[in-house]
Amino acid sequence: MSRRTLVLGGARSGKSAHAEGLLTEPIVTYVATARRYPDDPDWDARIALHVARRPSTWHTVEASTPDDLPALLTATQYEDPPILVDDLSTWLVGVLDDAGAWDGDGTDAITRAVDQLVRSVATCRARLVLVTAEVGLGVIPSTRSGRLFRDHLGALNARVAEVCDDVTLLVAGIPLTLR
Repeated sequence: MSRRTLVLGGARSGKSAHAEGLLTEPIVTYVATARRYPDDPDWDARIALHVARRPSTWHTVEASTPDDLPALLTATQYEDPPILVDDLSTWLVGVLDDAGAWDGDGTDAITRAVDQLVRSVATCRARLVLVTAEVGLGVIPSTRSGRLFRDHLGALNARVAEVCDDVTLLVAGIPLTLR
């Protein structure tokens, strides 16, 4: 059975760097879930920092639609290189975008996408490290979209944690083992 690790943390907590450090193999499949937005140089700069930090032997796959990530995880074999997914929170933004959730309901589409992702994580045959934001530690967002994102991400994180062998929370750059 493969090992599945979930790494959670707040903004700038060091979760991505910690997740990268868990994989010592020379070849890793890095799955980038962030969509690129035209005319957002700040977002492009953030992506560039992540790219520059990765070893040159790592292979990057951009999962630009909600179905890309589950399909990739489902297709893995035991002998495949480890997979690092960075991150589930940006994947969820794409799901919410595509479901039209910001302006309407979209609950059925969101539920289907999350169910599909959780199944693919549970059955992934390769070593898997997943990164996600932890957003449920206090402040209740003042906007509907903020609450929608927080609630769906909290539920997604809990479901993914259920099927992972190891769960680590980074707080102020310090990893805390939850499981």
